[in-house]
Amino acid sequence: MEQRETAASCGGCVLSIAGATAAALTWASSARTRRHMGAGFEGEGTDYSVLLTELPLVVAAGAALPALACALLIHQMRRRRRKTARDTSRDTAQNTAEDTAEDTAQATTLGVESQLDE
Repeated sequence: MEQRETAASCGGCVLSIAGATAAALTWASSARTRRHMGAGFEGEGTDYSVLLTELPLVVAAGAALPALACALLIHQMRRRRRKTARDTSRDTAQNTAEDTAEDTAQATTLGVESQLDE
């Protein structure tokens, strides 16, 4: 089980890197960003402050979304494993109680039969 969680964690890191890269590339190719970066007539409207304000937020959001999805997946995997373990232990306890009750009933029956034989 530990290997599965480790693989899911590594997968989350890879997805975060891919998400950050995809978000940055999508942001860079948008018309709004091109306009701020000097795509206007003769460089009119060039505003390089978007590199300091928008780009870090876009990259952070692109990295955070897959990381949150992966964390949710790992949480669900752990929750299912705990539930399965709890159900298994409950079934084992119930079966043990039933076996004990059957053994007691058999012992009582044997005790009554032995008393009748005397």
